[in-house]
Amino acid sequence: MGERVCAVIVTYNRKELLRECLQAVLSQTRPPDHVLVVDNASTDGTPEMLREEFPQVEVLRLPENQGGAGGFHEGMKRAYEQGFDWLWLMDDDTLPKPKALAALLQAKDLPIQPRPIILSSRQFLPNGLPHPTTAFVNPTDPRRPLLWLRLKPRYRPIRWALFTSVLVHRSAIQSHGLPHKAFFIWEDDLEYTARVLRKGIGLQVRNSEVIHKSASKPYISATTGENRLFFGVRNRLWVLQSPAFGLLGKTFLALQLLLGVASYLALHPSAKSLSEIRRAVAAGLNPPKA
Repeated sequence: MGERVCAVIVTYNRKELLRECLQAVLSQTRPPDHVLVVDNASTDGTPEMLREEFPQVEVLRLPENQGGAGGFHEGMKRAYEQGFDWLWLMDDDTLPKPKALAALLQAKDLPIQPRPIILSSRQFLPNGLPHPTTAFVNPTDPRRPLLWLRLKPRYRPIRWALFTSVLVHRSAIQSHGLPHKAFFIWEDDLEYTARVLRKGIGLQVRNSEVIHKSASKPYISATTGENRLFFGVRNRLWVLQSPAFGLLGKTFLALQLLLGVASYLALHPSAKSLSEIRRAVAAGLNPPKA
């Protein structure tokens, strides 16, 4: 019997996007063996839509909105306990192209050691341009340049990936546990995949493509308001205290944080912004426990 795949899709009050996502997932040339939708207590008719239009899909409805981090934590836990070998993770704004999963699964059997445990799709914006936030290559790891030369051009060794069409092997959960719920939104996927790939191998599969329908925003966006500023600063500080990165990686992420905060304050030079940053820094000094 071949390895079994469970698609884990997290949603919250975006039933139109979820409908498109599910249609794309169920129309794969190699469909997943099971589809699990984690509903973060949606109030926009999502439960009714799922019952009426997608009765074949399992729904895990959470009692309250736990954010993307809580949704993936609970969804991955359920799929792992059900015994699936691979978990195909995505948000409800991800539209995989028809061969996306088949291409990911082909990559799992590449003759390389150690075996890849994270496989990520290429992301594109609806206009066809590459998405600005996608998998990241770390050229300082001596294994990865060698892999790059060996696998190019179809595969690209990565240091981390986002939960927008990423295939995670169950051994990652056995060894590293689940994403931290406390992140709520942002950076939970970066911290988790980087923690798994600190010693493991991950690949971006170039012919596995998805459309990511989220708006393109910088790390800390001037359009998201102070509430998201809090999560951006707090969660990045948590990542900096995680074992997911070494000194070089943490230096890069810290500089990115400082630049993001400076850019935000340049556009929002208010007492409220400063207060929100102070609050985020205080919270960021107490990272979630493993």
